[in-house]
Amino acid sequence: MIPSQIYFGIAKEEIPMIHVIMGLKGSGKTKKLIDAINAAVADAHGDVVCVEYGKKLTYDVTYKVRLVDSQEYGISSPDMLKGFLSGLHAGNFDITNVFIDNLYKTIGQNQAANEAFVDWVADFAKENNMEITMTISADPETASEGMKKYL
Repeated sequence: MIPSQIYFGIAKEEIPMIHVIMGLKGSGKTKKLIDAINAAVADAHGDVVCVEYGKKLTYDVTYKVRLVDSQEYGISSPDMLKGFLSGLHAGNFDITNVFIDNLYKTIGQNQAANEAFVDWVADFAKENNMEITMTISADPETASEGMKKYL
C-alpha cells in the first residue's frame, strides 16, 4: 500500500464514506452535524457543502462552508436530491465533504425509497472520493437493517 492510500494509519478503503446521524428530536443531531461540518472545514483538502432544509445553520457554521437551502431548489424527492448532488459534483470536482441536514424533511418519509437513496449515496461517495454525512430524525431502534449499517 502506498502512503497516499493511508489516512491516519487506516487504509483508505476502510474509511467510511457515508455517515448517518440518527436520533429523535432533541437528541443532539444538529449539534453533532455542526461540529462535524466545522471539523471538516479545518481538516478537508477540498470544498465543504451543506444541504439544509430551511436556513437555520447560517450562524452556526463557518463562512467557508457552502450552505444550500434545499427548499430554494424545490428538492422534495430522493431522485431530485440525487440529481442535485450529481450536479454539485459535476460543477465542482473539489468537493470533498457533503452534509445533508434533516434528510426525511428534504425527501420525504418513504422508508424503502430513503434506504435506496442512502445506498446510492454510499456508492456515489465512494466513486467520487467524497465523505457524505446526513442527519435523520427518527428512532435508531426502529431503523431497518439496511439503514443500521450506516449508523
